Amino acid sequence: MEEGLRERKKRETRQRIADVAMGLFMAKGFDHVTVAEVARAADVSVNTVFNYFGTKEDLFADRQEVAVDLPARVLREREPGESVVRAFRRDFLDAVAGRDWRYGLNQGADVFAGIVAASPALVARMREMQEQREEALARALADELDTAPEDLSPRLVAAQVLAATRLLGAYALGRVTAGEDWASVEPGLRAQAERAFDLLESGLGDYGRRAPAEASGGDDGDGDPEGDEQQSEGE
Repeated sequence: MEEGLRERKKRETRQRIADVAMGLFMAKGFDHVTVAEVARAADVSVNTVFNYFGTKEDLFADRQEVAVDLPARVLREREPGESVVRAFRRDFLDAVAGRDWRYGLNQGADVFAGIVAASPALVARMREMQEQREEALARALADELDTAPEDLSPRLVAAQVLAATRLLGAYALGRVTAGEDWASVEPGLRAQAERAFDLLESGLGDYGRRAPAEASGGDDGDGDPEGDEQQSEGE
């Protein structure tokens, strides 16, 4: 749907405020910047800032909704015949190739992490976001695979997969923060990622594997139609 002029102006104002705030946070540290300073630098009122962002932490985590939904999106967009682990393996390695922000692999991620580490409020906020990501992925798994309410499998799978991607991101960040360039970090990160997803796959196997695309006629040759998604938890 085409964006209207009013909506575009609101989006641009929100982005300008968030960009100005991030510049101040980078220069002075999150805890040393006030919302009033952000408002003055962005040439808006304090009330306008709060119209777009409920808290100062929201100014820093301005892409929170996108970040929380990303794991569930990887699940929704997995390819025919692709298991949950395979989907996340592919998505993570694609992110490595492009140094994408979704796993904290982008340039400047070390600066972002430094700002977070220096602020207890942001440490708590990032932990909350991690929990929300895990909960959102677990709900998406449970809904898609129609699991019983008492079945812990979706929560266990979400926790394991996201723990792996979080640790891999931290591994890369640690090496970059130590002064290594990306060209030297990337091969080791890829090797660690392959090992991590191999371990996950050996335990989770074909859990949540999306059914292959049906052949013409939807029959497998013996009179039985293709089945629904397999929910096997591995060998």
